[in-house]
Amino acid sequence: MNSKERFQKTINRETPDRAPLYVSVTPQVALKLCNKLNEPYQEPLDSMLSTRASHMDLIAKLGADAVGITVCAPINNPTIELGDSIIKNEWGMIFKDTGKYNEFHEFPLAHAQTAKDIEEYGFPDPFAIGRWDAAQKTIDKYGKTHGIIADLETTLFETAWYLVGLEKFMMDMMMEADYINPLLDKIQFIHTEYGKKLIELGADVLWCGDDFGSQTSLMMDPDSFRRYFKPRIKAMFAEFKNVNPNIKLAWHSCGAIKTIIPDFIEVGLDILNPIQPLATGMEPQELKDTFGKELIFFGGMCVQDLLPNGTPEEIKAEAIRRAGILGKDGGYIIAPAHNIQEDTSVENILALFEVVKQM
Repeated sequence: MNSKERFQKTINRETPDRAPLYVSVTPQVALKLCNKLNEPYQEPLDSMLSTRASHMDLIAKLGADAVGITVCAPINNPTIELGDSIIKNEWGMIFKDTGKYNEFHEFPLAHAQTAKDIEEYGFPDPFAIGRWDAAQKTIDKYGKTHGIIADLETTLFETAWYLVGLEKFMMDMMMEADYINPLLDKIQFIHTEYGKKLIELGADVLWCGDDFGSQTSLMMDPDSFRRYFKPRIKAMFAEFKNVNPNIKLAWHSCGAIKTIIPDFIEVGLDILNPIQPLATGMEPQELKDTFGKELIFFGGMCVQDLLPNGTPEEIKAEAIRRAGILGKDGGYIIAPAHNIQEDTSVENILALFEVVKQM
């Protein structure tokens, strides 16, 4: 069974020979792996979601069964450097390059108060030339041999607060500020068009997401999620299924989100990610017992403690344990619960690839 067959069996709720593997890494980890393995280093894509789809040649060569594609900045509106390690992307978000992750520096809609503020803002053109070049290149290379996961995270909530600022957006949402719905509607339109194009290109899974959970609880009350986000997610999912009824829809939400998992099932979710191991209520056996008939699970390998601090033997044992629970009778894509970070050794990373290939 090759990687593509293994991946497709899994997302179609059939039992493969073993759980398929997907891995994403930070640029620092990619460089460390390339230096260790004497492989060429490839610069990250120009995308807000670059870690999910960059370095895929390296990841595939190491043994991943699925590779990522995503939306990139177009030719006429690339991310630009403003000096002093400050960068600005096509959304107008301004970050400071800290050498590991880009930290928020300015929120371009921090002034927003009214619907007119949204109408007058310059949002990205979802149809701009060059946006899909990198995705097409990856599909041309791996589409017949590997699963294709199209990343569309920061789907609604996160893009909104990236523009406005988290504290302001949360407060204004509670106060029913005039601009909230127009802003979410605009983001919904852009990301719906992005998702439809990624599906048309040949994705097997469309991986949407917003982090609605903290380590111990939801970031907002369930009623707010159900008022502002659930109807929009439902509408987006319907449009995606209209493009390809067989597309599998994944959602990424870090944290303790068990309360709203039934809501995601209700709107048509197929795959839940990332099953954050140290978050409250995200234990694998309970999730499998409660939601295993409705959902495929994707993720589950801890990047907060196990991968950076465990031994290769501990990593292998936990991968086998999780695959045995979440992958019983199929339905599990094994993956780190987020991008593998620079604090993780090459030996521990290679241990994950090694154990999955031996399952």
